[in-house]
Amino acid sequence: MKISWLGHSSFRLEESTSTAVVTDPYPDIGITMPKVKADAITISESRYSNTGAVLGNPVIFNKPGIYDFKGVGITAISPNDDGEKLIFKFRMDGIEICHLGGINQSVTSELIDILLPVNVLLIPIGGNITIGADKAKEYVDALMPDIVIPMHYRVKNLSLDIDKPDGFVRLFDPEAVECLEQNALEVSREDLDAMSTKVVIFK
Repeated sequence: MKISWLGHSSFRLEESTSTAVVTDPYPDIGITMPKVKADAITISESRYSNTGAVLGNPVIFNKPGIYDFKGVGITAISPNDDGEKLIFKFRMDGIEICHLGGINQSVTSELIDILLPVNVLLIPIGGNITIGADKAKEYVDALMPDIVIPMHYRVKNLSLDIDKPDGFVRLFDPEAVECLEQNALEVSREDLDAMSTKVVIFK
């Protein structure tokens, strides 16, 4: 499968069958959501969505539930049981991906039990309106994913008052951090050794 970062907490996840899902397309926040095509959109917070940026007449998932969409498993979880913020889990090509959305609560054993297993963790780290670096590290330690991809952090021109990724990155051994020269990553089952966690920073 292929993971492409579109900025902020938006990713395009594409299975080998070419089924594609876009997470959290965002409105104007100083950076512009690129126009992309997808079969589905997941929305973790409806007030921050920009579904018009996604082409192809996609199906929208914005309610808690368990779905089978074109062979892709999608589970939407409301961590506070109020439906205002959602966590999404995806199963693509046998890989378990967890997108924590705009989560702002501390780790609980109950939530971890619901989320496990996780191979690839997409996690907010910017603080202020989501969890920051320290709480994000607690989630990583509890979920023990093979790959961690930070999101929802300060980049050039972003209008939101959130932190840069530096504080989160410093919590890991430098050898565990990989900074890519592009905004896309291909992941297969063979890449997941269950022995260590790698932090991937997109360009």
